[in-house]
Amino acid sequence: MEEQKVDAQAEFPAAAAILAEYKDIEKQMASPEVLGKPEKLRSLGRRYAELGHIVNHYLNWQKTRQDYLDMREIVAAGGEDAELFAPELPALEEKVAEAATALRDALIPRDADDSRDVILEVKAGEGGEESALFAGDLLRMYQRYAEGRGWSTEILSANLTDMGGYKDVQLAIKAKQVPEDPAAGVWASMKFEAGVHRVQRVPVTESQGRIHTSAAGVLVFAEVDDPGEIEINDNDLRIDVYRSSGPGGQSVNTTDSAVRITHLPTGIVVSMQDEKSQIRNREAAMRVLRARLRQQQLDEQAEKEAAQRRSQVRTVDRSERIRTYNFPENRISDHRTGYKAYNLDAVLDGNLQEVIDSLIDADNAERLAQAAENE
Repeated sequence: MEEQKVDAQAEFPAAAAILAEYKDIEKQMASPEVLGKPEKLRSLGRRYAELGHIVNHYLNWQKTRQDYLDMREIVAAGGEDAELFAPELPALEEKVAEAATALRDALIPRDADDSRDVILEVKAGEGGEESALFAGDLLRMYQRYAEGRGWSTEILSANLTDMGGYKDVQLAIKAKQVPEDPAAGVWASMKFEAGVHRVQRVPVTESQGRIHTSAAGVLVFAEVDDPGEIEINDNDLRIDVYRSSGPGGQSVNTTDSAVRITHLPTGIVVSMQDEKSQIRNREAAMRVLRARLRQQQLDEQAEKEAAQRRSQVRTVDRSERIRTYNFPENRISDHRTGYKAYNLDAVLDGNLQEVIDSLIDADNAERLAQAAENE
């Protein structure tokens, strides 16, 4: 039987290597050193869950294959047992093939960030106050969608307008625990929301009932679990504190609690003023800065390798739209997949899954095609 186990490892060497890494992470997570570091534990836990999905398929395939080999041996030996088990052999052979197919699918390279939490930013673009109000609609849509998925949300920073819209808003979306299947992670779904969202409707400020078109931009960043993932030199930061202000310049508090952090090497600027505590505003700003720096590093790496990583839209230009929300027709259209439905009211109420599923299906099909080309 030892020879059969060796053959099994040879057939799926990548799965065998993943099983070894899985066991190593299991040992690390049980060590006192890691147990005392929540960020490190979460980072390892995310990787453990990601590998566990593949390991389960691998172990199932190994067991099914071994059962088939054992039964084939019995049948080959002849006798009464052979007559008893022979009819079951074809069905078991089919199960082995099914388990192998499931394992191959699980081994198709996924986005390594799928199980991560995200920081999502919505920015008003063309359209003035109407665009800011639409940004608020998108924010509420994402909050309701996250609630329906059992995720938690936290507004990190918001720049409100006088009419209750948002010039820009940053939202942290977190899973309550690391998902067993990375495909169920926050990033796995929310990464597809990055881009320009266009709205067509009669604005509340329109007195003649004319339909206007405006846009809002959405940026999505995978959150950094362990601050150690991203090296930030304190000397590279310029930190300014100032007094928070609300819509129209109205004072929120009388202390210099707002924080603006500038990362000098890249020019990335993050401002936070939602909390009354300067310390909490600084912590929130650093969360966003780490996520942005990590995304920038990934983009630079992808460019060097000439890889086609899904781009994050940096400008809010209607010509770069990914989705249109047409209020007069109650229609939602995603221009990347051709998805179209006439339930815009339900989508804005958080029923976004069908739209996202169309994007996930298209992405999976592309990954399968690429894997087939590489075989």
